[in-house]
Amino acid sequence: MKFSARPGRRRKSPSWRGRRKADRDRRIRRAGAVFRNGHGGADIVIHKLTDLQLGGDPKMMAEAIVRNARIRSEGTQNLVAAGLAASARRLIVQSIAWAYAPGPQPYSENDPLDLDAEGTRGTSVRGVAMLERLTITSQPLEGVVLRYGQLYGPGTGNDQASGSAPLHVDAAAHAALLAVERGKAGIFNIAEDSGFVSIAKARRELGWDPGFRIQTERR
Repeated sequence: MKFSARPGRRRKSPSWRGRRKADRDRRIRRAGAVFRNGHGGADIVIHKLTDLQLGGDPKMMAEAIVRNARIRSEGTQNLVAAGLAASARRLIVQSIAWAYAPGPQPYSENDPLDLDAEGTRGTSVRGVAMLERLTITSQPLEGVVLRYGQLYGPGTGNDQASGSAPLHVDAAAHAALLAVERGKAGIFNIAEDSGFVSIAKARRELGWDPGFRIQTERR
């Protein structure tokens, strides 16, 4: 049997792939060592990384969504490995609350995601599904998934609530704090009570209030 590479492209040898995997493993071990040794070790790891620029060129959004999905899949896989290497206890991740498959509203955390979606939505939803699966199934880590709505408020680029499941950035931050202090393994919808998603579980188990705002002192 003959194999041929495409013109102008080199086939990556098994040894090249092996070196790449070994390099990845070394970086994960180093990250785990940083988590372990930094200020008493890492008890809880919080993953809120995205790759979507505020006010970016709409024409570049499709590419950004692909990069963002990769962070949610490959990036989360690396972070989970580092957290396990560091003997962390809990992993808290930021997901999204508008990835549900069409169906009766409000959506609960048990409703299916829109995995059959096409185009950029499909790319985003499948990235979210991988993020959540890695978080929930990587025992002994306690995986906590916060399905955030569309953020607005200071620093978000949106001053007013918008979208099907709006969420003020202060309330989002408070949800993360509550997940640190009292969170249990599981998935939680974190959005305002607009009727799009049910937030009963977050209210009940986290004591979360979508109306929470950070009070600043006036001078």
